[in-house]
Amino acid sequence: MNIVIIGYRASGKSTLALAVSERLAMPLCDVDRGIERHFDSTLTEAWQRDPVLYRDVEADVVKEMCSRERHVISFGAGSILREESQINAGRNSLVVYLELSAEQLLARIEADTKSADTRPSLTERTGLDEILHVLPERAIVYDRCANITLDAAEPPDVLTDQVVAAFTGKKGKY
Repeated sequence: MNIVIIGYRASGKSTLALAVSERLAMPLCDVDRGIERHFDSTLTEAWQRDPVLYRDVEADVVKEMCSRERHVISFGAGSILREESQINAGRNSLVVYLELSAEQLLARIEADTKSADTRPSLTERTGLDEILHVLPERAIVYDRCANITLDAAEPPDVLTDQVVAAFTGKKGKY
């Protein structure tokens, strides 16, 4: 069984995936890094070149990574949107949704100096306006696909404990 981490951009997916991977001694996969390798460019450059091809490649990367066994997989914010990716993620994985408010997400995005390269703009909107436009639609998918939903405002060590407890079947509050 794999562990798949989903959530909006800047929710802490990569940070949590790394911590869980280290704690459980499971290999780490990152869908965004797989997309970058395919395009040999940043996510923003790949998205700007061809958003449709970007999503096709993303679905292929998700399928390949989810076919592995006992891996921790950090999804990109939109990686779970396609039905085929939802099926691939849910087939053999504990799916963890990191949930944050729009305001908390904006604060994290603004604090990340590499955000423009790692988080392509998806609409003509910017800042909080974009988050408020995109997040509600995505949150429906995140909620539907998740086995557990965690408050991403919690410290990384607390979140790691919660994921490990859920994965190993130990009782815990989350």
